[in-house]
Amino acid sequence: MESDSCAQVAEWLRNAGHAVAFTGAGISTESGIPDYRSPQGVWATSQPVYYDEFVRSAEKRREYWRQKSICHRDFAGSRPNLGHQVLAKWEREGRLQAVITQNIDGLHQDAGSRRVLELHGTARFVACLSCQARFDADPLVQQFLVDERVPSCPECGGLLKHATVSFGQILPEQVVDEAYDEARASDLLLAMGSSLVVTPAAHIPALARQTGAKLVLINRDPTPLDVMADVIIRDSIGETLAAIDRLLTPDA
Repeated sequence: MESDSCAQVAEWLRNAGHAVAFTGAGISTESGIPDYRSPQGVWATSQPVYYDEFVRSAEKRREYWRQKSICHRDFAGSRPNLGHQVLAKWEREGRLQAVITQNIDGLHQDAGSRRVLELHGTARFVACLSCQARFDADPLVQQFLVDERVPSCPECGGLLKHATVSFGQILPEQVVDEAYDEARASDLLLAMGSSLVVTPAAHIPALARQTGAKLVLINRDPTPLDVMADVIIRDSIGETLAAIDRLLTPDA
């Protein structure tokens, strides 16, 4: 553990007026959820289904649901880890104003975080592309695993798709706008577990730095934003956040 770096981050967090966390897949791998871009991930063995393919092809919709059903098993059995829990604790204490996440697993909310901006949507729900009705994903996934039939919307018969952003699909405009507002308002942004190569999400930490925030990167591998960072920590996210949290209290 990089104690000097943790101490510096703790000092900045203690004095921050508007601190924001930005999280990617790396925080959830510590909960047992695979990074689907890794060599062992689903994209190493399956070709992603693009949004326009999903809309026009019944065969592609079936493949989409097959892939999502595989991922659903990983999400369904996962629980928040120490990293999620520390971020939720900081929000309760008023130290952290928001979590901006690329993740779709809902673990930040499970840990107790309330201000969570999900840039890529959520795998917890399935949404109708026609009437926008939402349904819990689990029973629909379980039924697909039984009969391999792509479900239709119970309300209108429209196409049902997980409430996540697919390749080729536009990110939710309101969520992105709120995330950019949070970045501009921040004086400290902690980015963790993200390769910071997927745009426009990766622009958010850069925007925070460009508008005057301190930028802290907690990540296993180098990122394109390393040159902009004030502190870089290459260690376990959960252990790093816990170490920073211990240093926040006067008697730590």
